[in-house]
Amino acid sequence: MKIPKISVKSLKMSYGDYTVMNDVSFDVEEKEVFLIIGPSGCGKSTLLRYLLGLKDVNNGSIFFDKRDINDCIDDKNFYGKKIGVLYQSGALWSSMSLAENVALPLETYTQLPKQDISEIVHLKLALVGLKGFEDFYPSQISGGMKKRAGLARAMALDPEILFFDEPSAGLDPISSRRLDDLILELKDSLGMTLVVVTHELASIFAIGSRAIYLDPNTKTATAIGTPNDLLKSNNENVVHFLSRGKY
Repeated sequence: MKIPKISVKSLKMSYGDYTVMNDVSFDVEEKEVFLIIGPSGCGKSTLLRYLLGLKDVNNGSIFFDKRDINDCIDDKNFYGKKIGVLYQSGALWSSMSLAENVALPLETYTQLPKQDISEIVHLKLALVGLKGFEDFYPSQISGGMKKRAGLARAMALDPEILFFDEPSAGLDPISSRRLDDLILELKDSLGMTLVVVTHELASIFAIGSRAIYLDPNTKTATAIGTPNDLLKSNNENVVHFLSRGKY
């Protein structure tokens, strides 16, 4: 029996006394692109914070390869090497060049010599189409290029799981499609497991293996499956979200 890369069981998401979501359960399988979808304010980013260990799990459980997230929180190597994150803004250090940004996790979590780090940095930037931009600063490149540079940094330590927070946010349709294509290429070539928070319809149907829908009305996850299966489901809220009210 295959062990899920991530397993979430009966998770209650809350801020103080305010409950965002109740009884959220799902598994993320190895090497799939798992989407977290739903309307604004449903708790997508909050769920991501739980998955990243930025919020304590007090009700329910989250496991990574059968390891409880509560046992992982203080493990520098786990968070430094097992997972990578592409934040919505790219979150690059403005005072650092792209090469320096990508090198940062390598310098923080490894003892590699500078020459090896430099070679890895050049490779990661080339993988995302930024060969030749090593010495550029974030202020000198476009929004789409910042996202790709952020992705190179997220991949610096060859993590098993990559998390994306609204990767297409702020991008024009062409740049968004290029980023989607890049995400799929990296999944296929590197064999990573990807978890993506998104509300972009084009991205949902272009990259998603499966998706979980968070319903703000019922305050729970009401559907899970492939995007096409969810579009054909009997859940009116899900169909309305995925069709933008056309059906």
